[in-house]
Amino acid sequence: MAPTWDPPPQRRSGPSLLPVLLPIALLIVVAVAVGSWLQFSERQALDTVHTVGSGAPDRVDVEATVQRVDAAARELLLRVRVTPRGTLGEEEGTAPVADLSLQTSKATLGDLAFKAHERLTIRDVQVAITGGSISDYPFDTYETDIEFSALLDGKQVPVRMWFSNNDTLFSVSSTPAASPQEAALELALARSGSLLVFVVFMMLVMWALAASVLIATWYLTTRRQGLVWPALAWMAATLFALSAFRNNAPGTPPIGCVLDWFAFLWAETVIALCLIAVVVIGVRTALRSDDP
Repeated sequence: MAPTWDPPPQRRSGPSLLPVLLPIALLIVVAVAVGSWLQFSERQALDTVHTVGSGAPDRVDVEATVQRVDAAARELLLRVRVTPRGTLGEEEGTAPVADLSLQTSKATLGDLAFKAHERLTIRDVQVAITGGSISDYPFDTYETDIEFSALLDGKQVPVRMWFSNNDTLFSVSSTPAASPQEAALELALARSGSLLVFVVFMMLVMWALAASVLIATWYLTTRRQGLVWPALAWMAATLFALSAFRNNAPGTPPIGCVLDWFAFLWAETVIALCLIAVVVIGVRTALRSDDP
């Protein structure tokens, strides 16, 4: 009798991954596009140079750049480079033809003085900032003003200022003040967009971890699982990891800021109470199971 031939069994095709991978790929593309747009916008803001003052050929040019904003000390560090133009300078503007005095605004701590015929050097000056409070971090805002007027050999000369910002943690907007011989700007300072996004993400992560611990606590206590040591280790590690995570927030926020009251302190409280509840109920369950 001839042997019968049985066809090979057909493989069952599992569920296709395409409907899952397509939304994930689309989400990644959208996230990268939005991130690129935000990064480009911030880069454009940092590269923007604001010009104010006189356009006379014989003038003193001042390049003022914000290097760092210290919200805790309520001051910003301003790097100033001075260049006399036209008949006011010599050696292509590297030295003034006479004694040059650069007077600043009331918020600036100290004026600048340069000797005649001596090479001009870059100076760093501190400018006080007002308004706002660092306890509002990351939504704190400040304001100040910078102003430069020049005296060459005791006579006032025109000034032109170029202002820019190099602090990536703060965005600075400026409003020029009208003055024929002086260069003045009113500044408004706020946290940068990338810092705001990062801190809001930190708050969401803190609440997500607290919710995860709370759900795990509900499961362990309602099912009478006893002392589950891996779960206790995970909860304790989360409790201490949140402190390190919070201390990594950019700009060194103080204790008691918006970040703490909106997320960190409550997340720590929830996790600590959940850890205590799991231990207490776990010990009671273990003792009951040991009774005859």
